[in-house]
Amino acid sequence: MNISRKEFLRKIQELEFAVIELNLFLDTHPSHQQALADYNRLTQELMNAKAMYERQYGPLTNFGYAPSQYPWQWALTPWPWEDDYDCKEDMPCGYMKKS
Repeated sequence: MNISRKEFLRKIQELEFAVIELNLFLDTHPSHQQALADYNRLTQELMNAKAMYERQYGPLTNFGYAPSQYPWQWALTPWPWEDDYDCKEDMPCGYMKKS
């Protein structure tokens, strides 16, 4: 994939959205063969995209979900939410404002 880090994250978000929507649909329509086929195809595509992203840019998540190269990548690379947002100084930790 020859796209920017930001575009890559957006693609992963789109795939995650589609997989979650199909998961919810399948909860109420468990015998829908096309939805199940789409879910399995998109889940594989999502797993592949996450693996490619992590090889190129570092881990997306922490706590055993992704191996790390040396040195410890989680603290060295920008976190997925740090691309477009900065901490808001006058608000408690966790609140963000658009740059």
